[in-house]
Amino acid sequence: MAQSIFHSPSGGFDLLGLRKGRQGGVEIIYDDGVARRMVWRVCGAVNESQLGDALARAVRNTRVIPALYAELKKRSIAVEAVLG
Repeated sequence: MAQSIFHSPSGGFDLLGLRKGRQGGVEIIYDDGVARRMVWRVCGAVNESQLGDALARAVRNTRVIPALYAELKKRSIAVEAVLG
């Protein structure tokens, strides 16, 4: 799995990314560029292109976190909070 990073196209500092976690699972990271950093571990097997599409759509919204949860729910992708 390659790391993927998605930036807000509106000129904001919001960033969503995918990475391989220390225990080998896939993790989603969010950083607002100022004070907030959050990490979630993806539960179970997931299609990387589906996950990437969810992140790309979520980062286009002004409220990235609620949009991320909505996109993950649409695709039945379960996550658990690791940091944040």
